[in-house]
Amino acid sequence: MIPADARQELRTLATLTGPILISQFSQASYGFIDTLMAGQVSALDLAAVAVGSSVWLPLFLLTTGTLLATTPLVAEAHGAGRRERIPGITHQALWLALLVGLCTLLLIRSAAPVLSWLDMSPELREMTRLYLHGASWGMPAVGLFFALRCYCEAQGRPLPVTVISLSGLALNVAANHVFIHGSASVPWLQALLPAGLEIPAMGGPGCGWATSLVLWLLAGILLTYVLLAPAFRQVRLLRAAVRPRPREIVRIAALGLPIGIAIFFEVSSFALVAMLVSPQGATVVAGHQIALSVTSMLFMVPLSIAIALTIRSGQAFGARNLAALVRIRRVGLTTTTLIAAVSALFLLLARDPITRLYTDDPAVRALATQLLLFAVAYQIVDALQVGAAGCLRGLQDTRSPMVLTLFAYWGVAIPFGYIAGSTTLLGGQAWGAHGYWAGLVLGLAVASLLLNRQLRRRLGLLQRDWHGY
Repeated sequence: MIPADARQELRTLATLTGPILISQFSQASYGFIDTLMAGQVSALDLAAVAVGSSVWLPLFLLTTGTLLATTPLVAEAHGAGRRERIPGITHQALWLALLVGLCTLLLIRSAAPVLSWLDMSPELREMTRLYLHGASWGMPAVGLFFALRCYCEAQGRPLPVTVISLSGLALNVAANHVFIHGSASVPWLQALLPAGLEIPAMGGPGCGWATSLVLWLLAGILLTYVLLAPAFRQVRLLRAAVRPRPREIVRIAALGLPIGIAIFFEVSSFALVAMLVSPQGATVVAGHQIALSVTSMLFMVPLSIAIALTIRSGQAFGARNLAALVRIRRVGLTTTTLIAAVSALFLLLARDPITRLYTDDPAVRALATQLLLFAVAYQIVDALQVGAAGCLRGLQDTRSPMVLTLFAYWGVAIPFGYIAGSTTLLGGQAWGAHGYWAGLVLGLAVASLLLNRQLRRRLGLLQRDWHGY
């Protein structure tokens, strides 16, 4: 029998998680749709999107992770009943969003030397560069949208973000079609364009331009909603010109950068695998990308629960309610573990039909199906590590997850993956892509163990500080 307080917490968590999950799926679907639509053009186009995403996605998540500091700060103010602090936090978060977005834009546009270090064909290198050139322009919009999203969700209003994110999904499909196949493929659109103006068919690289366009549209729509919605009138956001306050921006960045860096370490470890296996050819890269695309979509469920845990933990932290924090941890981690077990079973049984959605190439499909077995192995530990990290962020402990994930992914996963995948030190032949994925399983297991240990320790310290024992 589930206790009444646990049932109530589960309902509250589900109310938050549902809209957040849809928003996460919508945003993650950009990569899924890019991969799917580029794969219908050719394996080379798919490989270009795969390698380009391995550069773009970690920086995208570094940006969103850094702005995720807005969530615990706004949630703490909301939980403590100090709503007058919310506009100041959000205004400076928006300035930080622009700064981080511009920095990541410049980093992506400076990625050409990184591509030159990789052993890939000139055609693949050029197509990847074109994809990144288009995708880079959307980075400031990423920061603005995510800061506003955190502002809404931390106050318990995730539904508007969900609706806007879903509209972006439809826009992304349409924009991808136009930029991949050209405006001439849509007669009514071509008729609207001035005479002599035409969007050329870009193939896979067109996905980058489509993504940037959609990101700016979404940021504008969400900003308009936040300014006009009756639910936020009391907060009085952007009612007057607001100057950047360096001290406040630094405070948010000090909390947010460790979050962004921790997410960067995890995602870049997966992305680096795409680069390290690129010398093995477009087939291996495409197989890896399909497996990564599928697992990234499934990861949205525990990630959404983790974001909800950050909000709930932040509110309880602001109210100094230790019993609620313990209950939130227990209910949240139990829920995410059960869902991860279902995901693992789904992957095990549906691997082949899933890969058929991406490509008809039998070699690519066979490799992707094999790599998904490794994803089956890490579903539960991945869910536990992201859930624990979500709770820690709600407690405004962001540095510990950064240090622990750095060790787990770059100190364990990548070195082991390189040894297993590219050397014969483990005996016999190098395992190739399979070896790198084995390293990812090991790294996620280590991260899960360390982060959950740190969460228990942090709750123990709060018990001592708040109650003296």
